[in-house]
Amino acid sequence: QVQLVESGGGSVQAGGSLRLSCGASGYISSSYCMGWFRQAPGKEREGVAVIDSDGSTIYADSVKGRFTISQGNARNTLYLQMNSLKPEDTAMYYCAAGYSAYPTLGVGFYNYWGQGTQVTVSS
Repeated sequence: QVQLVESGGGSVQAGGSLRLSCGASGYISSSYCMGWFRQAPGKEREGVAVIDSDGSTIYADSVKGRFTISQGNARNTLYLQMNSLKPEDTAMYYCAAGYSAYPTLGVGFYNYWGQGTQVTVSS
């Protein structure tokens, strides 16, 4: 029903910027939150930034002030602007969607996932 495809990953030097995009197809419920998650080797998947249908957002403490999540008006495109990138931001980044009464970084609330796009930040 819902298909998510990420793009925009790549390799960048520390301090640089990248803009990730997620194209969504299928029915995106108004009760769904959409967000970005990441997983580095040897670590659990973690929430990075989430936005609900009203535009309310939450961010992981580690990215506040550096990353910005946004969405198109039809909710069929999701973006993550990443500035001041650090080596610890290196991970596979995933776009996700799922039901939640409010934005949450908890991975268990998300039912639909993209294939991921790799972000590598070198020092």
